[in-house]
Amino acid sequence: MAAVTSAVEAAREAIEAAVWAPSIHNTQPWRFSTEELPDGMRISLHADPDRRLEVADPDGRELAISCGTALEVLRIAVLAGGFAPQVHTLPDPDRPGLLADVTVRERTEAAPDNERLFEQVRRRRTHRGAFPSGGPPRHLLAALVEEARRENASLRVVTDTREITALGALTETAEQFQRLDSAYQDELDHWSPAFGSRRQDGVPDTAYPLEQQHTEPHFAQRDFGRGRDQGTDVGEEVPGVTGTVLVLETDRDDRAAWIAAGQALERVLLRAAADRYSAALHTQALEVPATREMIRQEICQGRHPQVIMRLGRTGPAFTSTRRPAAEVTDD
Repeated sequence: MAAVTSAVEAAREAIEAAVWAPSIHNTQPWRFSTEELPDGMRISLHADPDRRLEVADPDGRELAISCGTALEVLRIAVLAGGFAPQVHTLPDPDRPGLLADVTVRERTEAAPDNERLFEQVRRRRTHRGAFPSGGPPRHLLAALVEEARRENASLRVVTDTREITALGALTETAEQFQRLDSAYQDELDHWSPAFGSRRQDGVPDTAYPLEQQHTEPHFAQRDFGRGRDQGTDVGEEVPGVTGTVLVLETDRDDRAAWIAAGQALERVLLRAAADRYSAALHTQALEVPATREMIRQEICQGRHPQVIMRLGRTGPAFTSTRRPAAEVTDD
């Protein structure tokens, strides 16, 4: 991204990029507003409560994580535009929907590492299925751990086969319990557009394989097809490679920690994408209180698990969709 000429342009370009952040079920639960200042611009990030998953996410934890990913993209994009962003998280306790302010004032030199992350914002895709090959090398995993640490989160690389098997089993258990919940299934159906839909949110059939793929150890995928013959034909069945299993954790479990987890998640995903690795995200077991607590105690040593993911080299590229920036921006 070439350096922009003004703070106004930097803010506009940042919001254009931020809509490509990942979110739970691609709900895109954010809104942006801008305010011109005497010496710059302020971008405000708001949660959109109408897009919270009332059944799967009653506390708004995943909503805040999703908005945290958008906040991180705002910061990366402002830097890519040649400005130094000032980020203030949870700036107004009397306005709970206001999650962060990003002030754009002073210019700065572009950093190659930030440019590399910014280049992946629109390219990065969530993977849903098995991987055709294994996870990243140790030097990249170390870099991903450092990216999470920069945002006050921890990235746990799970190497114990028993722990990996347990996380897969708990994911499967939570998935099956959720399939028994008719209210949950109705909610999932709402965010699973039918073939040919023109919607610009939810998980389209271009974002998951036609046939759900098995990994060993197995990590259950959500049934976005909902019994319909739709999805992306990935050709020959790939080997059932799980990839490298990671857990993103935080010390606390409040809104500030959830936003930080989202920021850390986005940095991890972009850094991995720069080396052509993609993540399959698994949050079923973290949406069921009993299984989340078991993971916290037995896997995370008392820290709070926020995201479970698998990393690997991708085969076919899935595609997604986003609402235009103008639709989610209040002037």
